[in-house]
Amino acid sequence: MGLPVTGAAQDRLAQIERARRAVMEEGRSMTDVLVHGWFEGAWIERSWRRCLGEGRRPHDPVAFDVVPEQHMRRVAEANRTLVAAARPVLEQLGRAIASTRYFAILTNEEGVVVDAHGPIDRRDPRASVITRVGVDLSERSVGTTAIGAALAELQPVWLHRGEHFFSDTGCYSCAGAPLFGPDGACVGMLDLTGIDAAERPELKHLVAQSARSIENALALSRPHRLVLRLNWPGRLLGDDDDGLICLDEEGWVAGSNGAARQMVAALAATPPAPVHCSELFAQPWEPLFDRARHPEQPPVEVPLWSGLRLACLPQSAGDARSGANTRLPLRDVEIALIRKAVSDARGNVMEAARTLGISRATVYRKLAQKK
Repeated sequence: MGLPVTGAAQDRLAQIERARRAVMEEGRSMTDVLVHGWFEGAWIERSWRRCLGEGRRPHDPVAFDVVPEQHMRRVAEANRTLVAAARPVLEQLGRAIASTRYFAILTNEEGVVVDAHGPIDRRDPRASVITRVGVDLSERSVGTTAIGAALAELQPVWLHRGEHFFSDTGCYSCAGAPLFGPDGACVGMLDLTGIDAAERPELKHLVAQSARSIENALALSRPHRLVLRLNWPGRLLGDDDDGLICLDEEGWVAGSNGAARQMVAALAATPPAPVHCSELFAQPWEPLFDRARHPEQPPVEVPLWSGLRLACLPQSAGDARSGANTRLPLRDVEIALIRKAVSDARGNVMEAARTLGISRATVYRKLAQKK
């Protein structure tokens, strides 16, 4: 039984229906009738038009086919690392969305389901059919969905009810985010789906955040000797927003996550090429290995060849995988930042306080805590 539809929700569904009619029946652009608020939804129209261009029609039946057994064995083997990296995240998601009637689906880069988790009502065929390992949920198979859209657009998306191409999939609402491997290539996507559920566009943020956690786990799964946790100066290090660069014993980059590739341009080459640590930072790289032997020390600042600087916390491979020493005590980080600000201000406490956005009294109080 569906949820009661509020006035705002009814208006939203009416907007979707007008957009469908414009594109699928009248051959017009949906922006002709829905100029306001649809600019970010242009990817939906691109997906609809791809489906129409392949001769599909909205009322065609959807088969939800499972890939052949031999193909499924290849998929399972190729995605063993992805499934292992994602499993803890899927379990956390299951708790976060337990009361929302949404569940999580993990696919490979082709849109084939490799895992599912959460409050899945197996008695509902609409749920059981899309959570089977091996079912093909790509755009070419089931039309416009968050799965196909995330893989085509390579960005997080939100899709509600009639924004799906086929009428058979109009019961679903879903958020999706692509997953990128340690070399920057797309390796799959993470999807949160509800059936006859209330619209929850905030799930787009949750799925994007969860995708980062999976990508970090994938980066750390590569054989490496050192992990560099990076962020801009003044930001605390130790969570999933950090840039991660994994190095082998000779200083070659074994893998990185998306945040690191955005911070350090040399990591974002397409196609990816071998990169040495010396190409990333305008300083000797060997001391970073020495610094990892002293995890109690605060982060250091490292210069990029561009002239920008990053805060860097080197960690040994074992510490990074286990989570040990991932986050320094907050007090120690604050004191280290305050001391650096005072040093940069040549001892001028008032100037340091102004730079940090805190009072002079707070600077004195924080520094006194360490004595």
